[in-house]
Amino acid sequence: MNLELSDEQVALRDTTRRFLAEKASIAGHVRPLLDDPTGTTEDVWRGLAELGATGLLVPEDCGGAGMTMVEAGVVAEELGAALHPGPWLSSAVAAARTLTRLDDADGAAAKLLTGIADGTTIAAVTFLGSGNASVAAVGHGGDATDVVLGGELAGVPDAAAADTLLVLADDGSGTAFFAVKTDSSGISATPERGVDQTRKQWRVTLYDTPAHRLATPSPEVVDAVIDDVLIATAADALGAARAVMHLAIEYAKQRKQFGQAIGSFQAVQHLCVDMFETVELARSGVIHALWAADNADADERHLSAIRAKAFAGQLATVGDTAIQVFGGIGYTWEHDAHLYLKRLLSWSSFLGGPDRYLTQLGADLVKRTPR
Repeated sequence: MNLELSDEQVALRDTTRRFLAEKASIAGHVRPLLDDPTGTTEDVWRGLAELGATGLLVPEDCGGAGMTMVEAGVVAEELGAALHPGPWLSSAVAAARTLTRLDDADGAAAKLLTGIADGTTIAAVTFLGSGNASVAAVGHGGDATDVVLGGELAGVPDAAAADTLLVLADDGSGTAFFAVKTDSSGISATPERGVDQTRKQWRVTLYDTPAHRLATPSPEVVDAVIDDVLIATAADALGAARAVMHLAIEYAKQRKQFGQAIGSFQAVQHLCVDMFETVELARSGVIHALWAADNADADERHLSAIRAKAFAGQLATVGDTAIQVFGGIGYTWEHDAHLYLKRLLSWSSFLGGPDRYLTQLGADLVKRTPR
């Protein structure tokens, strides 16, 4: 495992960073879209697609770049640093990794992947934190692949931005993936407000909603996608923590109190060192997890994912510590520090709090310890 970025990965990072600074800044893009249900605009999404960012994980024969989770992590970190509110994680990571793992008998998955790569399709998955057992599929017409779905799904990310939802449902013979067009009849979505306005989540209700059956996944496929999403979201959070840390350090260099920069005070220096230590510890875990997503066996991949999530609570403290450095200004609506803190808090609570994952790590350690 190489801990240093290659020249190509550095170019990808710099290109993404430059695009976000020019076309999707916090002041010009993120803040105006805090209350927008989609979190994106046509121009910005098309720009990401033209950069190749939406098709990083899509196979080359479907028009994508065929890259690995390491490259996806490079982009995710930059999106997190820019507080990007769009559906990139849902479409370019969760949906792309789901579809590439399916047995694509009729070519429907390949068609969706092609659309994800060129930006004409935005897909979202519904099975991350939802109770999918409540969704049932019933045959409709003579084609066994065309059904209607009924049920309710909670915590669906980016449902308003997506034109296709990937739903796990019980069709009587087992659990299968179904593609649902969001403009179909019988579908409704209600926003679920959380602490982070840059993350859009929805409660989706399906009532005799037409759907197309894609494939029956193994439990390992579903577990792998959830691990991928945890890992990519950890990279996003790493970017947010890095960005707010740098903002706080620059502020400490410039803000003067008692005739000198507050960064010269030992107490403030300790806060900055604490942030740096936390970010760099998280970075090593995220890099390993991104590598493991494509190169390790299932057990190591899963362990690396839950390690990254178990550390989420610590990473969230970077936002809190940064606000201590900023003082009262960090709490104001006009300052971006509180937006970064909310992004990090949403990562900490994503798919359950860190305690659950710390417990899993402890159980694994006990299991591996010789007796």
